[in-house]
Formats: sequence, structure tokens, C-alpha cells
Amino acid sequence: MPVYALWNNKGGVGKSYLTFQVACEYARTHPDQKILVLDLCPQANSSSMLLGGMERGEAAIEQLSGTTPATTISGYVADRIVSPYVNPRSGSNYVTRVRGINQNVPGNLYLVCGDEELEMQAGQVQLACAAGPPDAWRIVHTWIRDLIEDVRISWNQNAITVFIDCNPSFSIYTELAISASDRLIIPFSADGSSKRAVRSVLSLVYGILRRPGQIQSQFFVNMQRYNMARPQIYSYVGNRLTQMNSSSASAFRNVVTEIFAEVFRVWQGNPAVFCVHPTGDPAPTTRQGFRRMFEEQINDANTASVVSGAMGIPICHLTAGSKTFAGRTVHVNQSQLDKQQPNITDFVAKIE
Repeated sequence: MPVYALWNNKGGVGKSYLTFQVACEYARTHPDQKILVLDLCPQANSSSMLLGGMERGEAAIEQLSGTTPATTISGYVADRIVSPYVNPRSGSNYVTRVRGINQNVPGNLYLVCGDEELEMQAGQVQLACAAGPPDAWRIVHTWIRDLIEDVRISWNQNAITVFIDCNPSFSIYTELAISASDRLIIPFSADGSSKRAVRSVLSLVYGILRRPGQIQSQFFVNMQRYNMARPQIYSYVGNRLTQMNSSSASAFRNVVTEIFAEVFRVWQGNPAVFCVHPTGDPAPTTRQGFRRMFEEQINDANTASVVSGAMGIPICHLTAGSKTFAGRTVHVNQSQLDKQQPNITDFVAKIE
């Protein structure tokens, strides 16, 4: 079962929100499996939503990060800084069963919680890449893969499905997340900067240059040097797209079309970069077929989206009516839920 990274080299595209929704829905529809979420983002937004939202979730993060050692991704990274080149096999010590904290999520969903301490640890991780044996960079970039294997063994499963929420910046911990992934989901928002960000993803990870003479990323160079597999692109997702009227809808479509053209050009020249979905359908041969397989659009549910994240209630489990959080009461309309719930269920149904 694959490891999915959700990443775009741009903030504000809703990758943490999408991680929360996709992981919860995937766990709900695969009740016989244990599902793991790794939060490799120092902001820990997906952890906050999974653990109960802006009040209970934040309190839970404080509690997990306050243990000794921290029951978070930073606790595991601290183990690896001490033992950078020999796996201490401690990954399963940092896993939290989410249902034990937030009753709104499926019982088979587990989390390695995010932690702001990652920012402070980044320099030590980079130092470990440069010191030590000749292949130190390669070994350090298997740390998260080691963590996943530790968890798999502790669960006594042949394989596990994992969703990794990544930080927007292409920092060392983002590199570790990408190195551990088999498949990449690229969320984007309907604005011009998203096109540039998608180009950056293609350049930084896959070495697809935007202009002649552009310098390759060190990550791409080293992945080739050590013959390490990079994740294949599984889908690019227009996330929480707002369509207020025909004019704005047309503008959003134009941006989505531009991003489609960018990604489709990559498919034409580098099809091996993509993961053909294991649905029995052949590799697409037309623009329409490519779009059907690789493009997804998630509509914004407006107030319902905010409530879902703030209360830690997955959108597919959220009901219409009055909801109270942070001392305020808001109303969720069924029409809002109808905008997004089918998008999430349809998208997750395509995830292996």
C-alpha cells in the first residue's frame, strides 16, 4: 500500500485541510486497515484538525509535545539525530491513536503529530547529511521511510497506507517526506502563483527545468546520485475552489486550465513521472483522458469547511445545523456540505 505525500511549494493551498479530509475518509472506507498520517509540517495544522480542531486539537498538540521525549515527529527526529546512521527502530513510540483524543474520526486512524520543534532541529539534520559516512545524505533521507517501516512491523501488517502532510518550503524535513513517499498529490489554489508553484514542484523534485541553463536542485541531483526513487505524481488537486458567480467561475477555470497545460506538457515528455491509477484503465492517450485520471477539483464548502477544520469533524461526517466553537455559534447549511462531500468521497475512491 502506497505512501502519499501532499505537497506544493506554496502556502495557503489547503494541503493540511486536504490531508485531514482525505485521511479521515480513506480510513472510514477502509475499516479493516490501520491508516497512518505523518505531519512533517512545523505548523502542525493537520494534527490540530485531526486531534479535535482549534481548541481541543491545539491542547492535544501541547500535551504530546510536552512529554519526555515528545510524542511527536520531533521526538522521533531527536532519536535519529542521536543515531543518524543506525536505525534505533523507535518509530512506533511516536504514534498516537487519534480516536483516543477526537471521537469524530475513524478508530483506525493514527498520527505522528507535527511539532514546531522541527524548525529548530533542521540545522542538526542538515549537519547529519554532511558528516559521517560517504553516503550520509542518502541514509538521512531514509529516516522517515524507516519510521514507516517501524510502524508497519509493530502493527504486524504486510503494508500500510500513509498520508504525509508536508511543509510548503522545500526544507530538509520536506525533503525527508518526499524521499519517503511513493506518490505525490499536488494541491493548488485557483490563482496565478499556483502555476509558478507547480512549476517549482516539477523542477525541485523531478528536474524538469523551466528555462535553459537553470540550476538543478541539490535534492534532484542527490536522488539521482544515490539512485533513490522519487514519488510519482498521482494527482493535482484544485482545492477548495470558490465559485461565487459565472465571472469568477470563468476566472478559476482559466487558472485550472493553465495549470493543466503545464502538467500535461510534463506528461507528454516524461510519462514515467506519473503513476497511472491502478483502476484497470490504460494510460491516457488524450488530453481529456489525462485530465480524467490526474485532475481533481474540490469545491469550497465555505462555512462548512471552516467548521470542519475548527471542530475536527471530517466534512463527510459533518451535519447541517448550528455548531458552537470558540464561544461562537455558526450555522452549517446542507447546501454547503453538498458542495464538497461528493468531491472528497469521489477523490478518495480513486486512491489505492
